[in-house]
Amino acid sequence: MIYELRIYEAAPGKLPELNARFANHTLGFFAKYGIKVVGFWTEEVGTNNNLVYILGFDSWADREKKWNTFQNDPEWLQVRAVTEKNGALVLKVHNKILRPTHYSPMQ
Repeated sequence: MIYELRIYEAAPGKLPELNARFANHTLGFFAKYGIKVVGFWTEEVGTNNNLVYILGFDSWADREKKWNTFQNDPEWLQVRAVTEKNGALVLKVHNKILRPTHYSPMQ
């Protein structure tokens, strides 16, 4: 199992719209493609325009297949276009692929 940590820097004032897109659309696409969601967070202390989330995949190949299929889904592309008609919701994406250590409880 590998995990992907993703941090989205929302455009100014767009974090509520980004959260709404995930809640109302993106989670459905993740479920459709078998993308395991570990959790979503916003920051209590620190930058207040970030959405942080972690996804789980069986392997790097599993991640590549599922992520690429999701990113190219015509319905997702339409949702993304509609939700960004007044400008991009995300300024920058930071992501890291994480592999649990042998002593991690998340194996």
